[in-house]
Amino acid sequence: MSVVKEMLEFNKRFVEEKQYEPFVSDKFPDKKIVILTCMDTRLTELLPQALGLKNGDAKIIKNAGAVLSHPFGSAMRSILVALYALGAEEVVVVGHYDCGMAAIEPTVVIEEMERRGIDPQTLKTLKSSGMDLEQWLHGFDSVEENVVHSVNLINNHPLLPPGTNVHGFVIDPATGRLDPIEA
Repeated sequence: MSVVKEMLEFNKRFVEEKQYEPFVSDKFPDKKIVILTCMDTRLTELLPQALGLKNGDAKIIKNAGAVLSHPFGSAMRSILVALYALGAEEVVVVGHYDCGMAAIEPTVVIEEMERRGIDPQTLKTLKSSGMDLEQWLHGFDSVEENVVHSVNLINNHPLLPPGTNVHGFVIDPATGRLDPIEA
């Protein structure tokens, strides 16, 4: 049985048995905070628990490495929407130790793309049009420096509400220990 089929069967029971009731909330974060963090599976439940958050407390934005790569990209847009339209008042960036984006090898990923069926001509076309896939896929060398970069990008954004506090942390994915990072 496929994982998706199992999930759909579970979901049907979940709704029928009203197991959703403990999670009922509205779209506004109770703790008025928006968090940018990594999509790492170890953080799915650990991060909210380590921060004392329950469902409805925070807007949580996840991407590979908690990387804010462009001041007008989708992650920054989500942060601004949370601040201007959904009641968030503070921003927290949480990277983590042992992050896969610190070890990612863009050339290996590109080779895997080809192995899994991406036509090499497509890659050549992207390159000739100015797309640097290796740079785009590159993660970072230091999780602390990545958090500082993201915090600074947010703090210096021309659309950030004046006076908004932006914080940076690195979490240990094994213990949940949170280390503050000064930007």
